[in-house]
Amino acid sequence: MSRIAVVYWSGTGNTEKMAEQVAAGAREAGAEVECFRAPAFTAEMMDRYDAVAFGCPSMGAEELEEEEFAPMFEQCEKRIQGKKIALFGSYGWGDGEWMRTWEDRCIEDEAVIACECVICNETPDAEAEEACRKLGGALA
Repeated sequence: MSRIAVVYWSGTGNTEKMAEQVAAGAREAGAEVECFRAPAFTAEMMDRYDAVAFGCPSMGAEELEEEEFAPMFEQCEKRIQGKKIALFGSYGWGDGEWMRTWEDRCIEDEAVIACECVICNETPDAEAEEACRKLGGALA
């Protein structure tokens, strides 16, 4: 059984809803799953999991949340090489540039991208929820 961490930051609850679906999909695929809000996860914890799903909404000028998520993720990047990961998040404006930039960053860090990232505009609809469940399953 694989161990999966779902690590996220959510300001409005939209990315949190996505995280719940990611976790559900991983559990359905047989994985042991733990969910963490960004401040509760550390780089040292990366080694405890076979795979990690990171979720963060688009903030400001299409960037990761700067106060809690970005500092945590920057530390995790030091241990991301060869780690199976997946990315997800919601947005309210723009075209998903923050996710493309984030994914490129992870590829440069030599992470193993488990599947296509999942983004949704505002609250996840049924299609986005299903995509999140599939993302979780791909990690398991």
